[in-house]
Amino acid sequence: MRRRRGGRRPEARTAGKRTSRGGAGWRLPVLAVVVLLLGSGSGYLYATQLLFPGVRAESTSLVEVPDVRGMELSEVRVMLENRGFSQGRVDSILHPTVPAGRVVGQTPLAGQFFLPGGAVEVMVSLGPERRPVPDVTRLRSDRALTVLETSGFQVSVDSVEADAPEGQVVSTDPEAGTRVTLPSSIRMTVSLGPPLLELPDLVGMQEEEARAVLEELGFVVGEVENRARFGFGQGDVLETFPEAGAMVPRGGAIRLVVRRRSLVPGGE
Repeated sequence: MRRRRGGRRPEARTAGKRTSRGGAGWRLPVLAVVVLLLGSGSGYLYATQLLFPGVRAESTSLVEVPDVRGMELSEVRVMLENRGFSQGRVDSILHPTVPAGRVVGQTPLAGQFFLPGGAVEVMVSLGPERRPVPDVTRLRSDRALTVLETSGFQVSVDSVEADAPEGQVVSTDPEAGTRVTLPSSIRMTVSLGPPLLELPDLVGMQEEEARAVLEELGFVVGEVENRARFGFGQGDVLETFPEAGAMVPRGGAIRLVVRRRSLVPGGE
């Protein structure tokens, strides 16, 4: 009868193998976690110490920047020093509404958090721009309007009868040369041309009398035609061009036809 050799039974060898596999299974997740933690920690140290050494996580050391807009420059310096800041660079700018010497802007902005002792830059107003009114009288209204608007003025237009030609600027308010702040409004007065006047009846008047009437009304005596007529009334006005009753611009020329006994010099 054959005897079996000594040693462990098959059941015992199988149990041993299972126990060994179970021990290696819990070590792998633990090792992964350790590697992850070491990698994160070394990455943080590398970033904070080498790449960004000035960055700190201490947010509680930041201070809120006060609002200094609208304050005088001397007041700004006191305000910033009381809050633990210093006054930095001062720039200036023309401003249409803020009076000269007042702060119109700042960097950092009000309400932001900044390191104590940091310099706050400010922008100070120089006040509104002042400019003299251009002289546009004697210009055509369209050209004058372009000159005034490109100079920064807002223009309104009035019309009036004047001796100047129609469409020509006769005045501005304020007058030319007056220094005003920008933006500002200018009233421009444009000529409608000379006023029309009714020509009176001059027929039968002596030439000198007719001349005086015309000059008093603002007309100009134009050509004088001598027409031969015998009888009384030598030197009287026979006709006018235009005729009596016509509407003529002031300054217009009036032609006279005057009675003469003889058109020959020295004749009667």
